[in-house]
Amino acid sequence: MKAKVKWLDGMAMVGESASGHAIVMDGPPEHGGRNIGLRPMELLLLGMGGCTEFDVLHILRKARQQVTACEVQIEAQRAETDPKVFTRIHAHFVITGHNLDPKRITKAIELSADKYCSASIMLGATAKITHDFEIVEA
Repeated sequence: MKAKVKWLDGMAMVGESASGHAIVMDGPPEHGGRNIGLRPMELLLLGMGGCTEFDVLHILRKARQQVTACEVQIEAQRAETDPKVFTRIHAHFVITGHNLDPKRITKAIELSADKYCSASIMLGATAKITHDFEIVEA
């Protein structure tokens, strides 16, 4: 896997993946940024959310669960001093569908957290990661 990050000006950067997708990152004004993009640590947290949601959806589809919508809401805390790593992360899944089985959802989240989600497993080296979910009947 390859990627590149190119500095624009101030603290603004454009990151580009080998697959050709790009994203703007920036810092807050008090650190020389103009607030025109995501903070790099926000992007890291979003990456974990996308990674675990991808896994959960994939596992639930294989289990023939009728998911019509899924959202993962993430809250994180960071260390007070440098390096300001994530110390706690909580992922709350809101899964909408028909006749969803809570046991299958629990198992899908556990498999993602413990086996498949590379981002969660890496971040879990410094952060305590917890999960829960709610089902919304469609």
